[in-house]
Amino acid sequence: MESYQVNSSKVVAETIDGEVVIVNLEKGDYYSVVKSGAKIWNAVERELSAEKILAEILAQYDGDTETIARAVTGFIDILKNEGLILVNFDRETVNQNEELITENIEKVSFDLPTLEKYTDMEELLLLDPIHEVDEEAGWPNIKTENQPVEN
Repeated sequence: MESYQVNSSKVVAETIDGEVVIVNLEKGDYYSVVKSGAKIWNAVERELSAEKILAEILAQYDGDTETIARAVTGFIDILKNEGLILVNFDRETVNQNEELITENIEKVSFDLPTLEKYTDMEELLLLDPIHEVDEEAGWPNIKTENQPVEN
């Protein structure tokens, strides 16, 4: 049974008001995930198996089971391709976090999970904060080369 985990050596994430903000520290990209995508991310953070992730999503959303299954699998593939999650091969930890969130949940209509990717902060996130930042202005201001003074 395949399970997943956050690629914590290269990725940090925080959930704020239902939105998951993910930063790939290696590439400098950041991402936004909401609604069903945020639920899938939360399940990955708990290192659930693929089957348990799908079961949890099916318990929380109304919709065609086959459509939801394809969407969940596709979204997990996108997360893997972006380097945000890894397949968890450590069989000892696979079962310890598999408590599903399914009780007392009012189902809502399923929306396709999407991963919004932003690369406009890449340059700033990859800056060396000590050597490449303007000393007086601070981060996120890039140090500029000294330009010759015109007479």
